[in-house]
Order: sequence, then structure tokens, then C-alpha cells
Amino acid sequence: YSSREGLTPKLDTLGGTSWARRKAKIRGRVTYLADKLIEINAIRKAKPGFAFQKDDEFEESFAKAFPYELTLAQKKALEDIKEDMMAPHPMDRLLAGDVGFGKTEVAFRAAFKAILSHKQVALLCPTTVLAKQHYEVAKERFEGFDVNIALLSRHISQKDQNQILEDLSLGKIHFLIGTHRILSQDVKFLDLGLLIVDEEQRFGVTHKEKIKELATNIDVLTLSATPIPRTLQMSLLNVKPMSILKDPPINRLPIKTYVVKYDKNLIKEVISRELGRKGQVYYLHNRINSITATAKELETMFPNARVGIVHGQMDVEDINDVMEEFYDGNID
Repeated sequence: YSSREGLTPKLDTLGGTSWARRKAKIRGRVTYLADKLIEINAIRKAKPGFAFQKDDEFEESFAKAFPYELTLAQKKALEDIKEDMMAPHPMDRLLAGDVGFGKTEVAFRAAFKAILSHKQVALLCPTTVLAKQHYEVAKERFEGFDVNIALLSRHISQKDQNQILEDLSLGKIHFLIGTHRILSQDVKFLDLGLLIVDEEQRFGVTHKEKIKELATNIDVLTLSATPIPRTLQMSLLNVKPMSILKDPPINRLPIKTYVVKYDKNLIKEVISRELGRKGQVYYLHNRINSITATAKELETMFPNARVGIVHGQMDVEDINDVMEEFYDGNID
């Protein structure tokens, strides 16, 4: 059961009238969403899309600026995506691959292709932390290519948000990265051509289809390490084309997992090793009521380390704030 904080769920008697009414209401809502999905996809299939320009020397320069060699899977995925983008119908492709397998670089090259065709690009992220991460990486990756990038989330001041929205409507912003805020009514693009949805399994159907309703002929690229069953089923039925990044980048080391009996000395040793190389540590604890005591124990064990706490009973904004500090390197 999932709902807003503090709301007590109301239980129904199985076989009762209230349970039957509740099921009927939900069934109607599911049917409505299914009908909307079919309608939106039918419109997308029927409408002509924008055929993006073929590769040119600017795209080659952008590719050469990437310091690593693409894997065979990345190259194949990029070819498929570019082929879709250059076709005269809207793209709706899933790019699946494990974390660190290079989905972001493929997405950035697709974004650059769209920008070179004088179209705007939006990258939709599920959290403010992920949006900020993508923004920082994008600024570095697009440096020197005259691409104006903006970040839109609740952490941006209202004054800056107003300026971003004005510049966006005038076409001065080429690449907008943000959270659900991108889906708000006051966000108006001058000429949106490509929507990139990251971690699509963390968005609801309503969120993902809303922007398609606003612009039914835009290209959509969905990124996911763990596609939801609906998206996966659509890909397996060839309703949604899918590209898979199955090869790890060169020199990427495999994750090592050890199952051992709890040992304080071992914990101290492995954490010391990680902190010694200026790294960071996730420590997963299994009880909220004792998590603070565990954190204090770690602080005593490592007096120079900065320890943060997040758990499921915290407010979402507080969790995001702590995680942002962690990703900024302010928490060890």
C-alpha cells in the first residue's frame, strides 16, 4: 500500500459492497489509461514525425571529444537510434543496460543530433539528485559545442526558474534537464524534438504519457537498467523497439560480493580501505529504530568521517537533501 504520509488506509470487507465499488472504480481507471495509451500511440503512428539531419562533421567532433572507446553494443544502439531519428516518423525506443554500461553517452549523442537539427531536448529524471548529476556531466560533455543547458527542479530559485522558462519558450535553451517539474503546465518549449526519460521504471504511466499528449510527434528515448514489465512486454512484441547494452566498458571491473558473518574488525578494515582511497561507503542497516545508534558507532569508529542517515520514514525532501550531500562528496 502506498499513499501520502500520515494517511491511514481504509480496509474493506472481502465480498462487501465497498470492496466491489473500489474494484469497479480502479477497473474503470485502468481501462481509461489503457484507452489513452492506445489513442496516444495511434496518433503517434499516424502523424508524420521530424526527420533529423544526417551525421555531419560536428557530430564527428562531438564523438571524438569522448575520451573512451564505445563498446560494440553502444555503437549498435547508437546506429539504431540515429536511424530512428532520421526516419520521418516519431521514435519511441527503449535503451536498456546495467548501471555504468554507457546509456548516458549514447543519450547525449542523440541529444546533440537533435540540437544540430535546431530542435530542443528534454531529459526527464525521477529525482533532484539524479537531475543535478546529469546536469553537471552534460555541462562538461557539451563544453565547447555552444549548447545552452539548463537545470529545472524544486531546488532552483523561483527567480531563476522564471528566467529559464522564458528562455526556454524563446528557444534560447537547447537542452533542459529536470525532474517532474518539466511536466508542469507553465513549461513551454519553442520546438521540442527529443524527450529522454531516465530510470523510466520510477515514473508512473500518467507522467510518461503526459508529455506525449502535449507533443505527440516528438521522438522519445527511454533509458532503464530495469525496464518495467509493461515496457519490456511492448519491446518483446515489437511495439517499442529496444536496444540493449550488454557489454561492460573496457577496464570496468566486476562487482565483488562476499557473504560473511558479522565482524566488527572486518567492517572497520573494509571501510578504512575505502575511505583511505578517498572513496565513499553505503552501510545498509536493517532496523530504523536502531539506525541512529549504528551511525554513532560508525562515527566513533571513524571520527574523521562524515556520516549521514536516510531511511523510509523520513520526508522525501530530507532524503533528497542527504543524498545530494552524499553525491556532492560532503558525506563519506
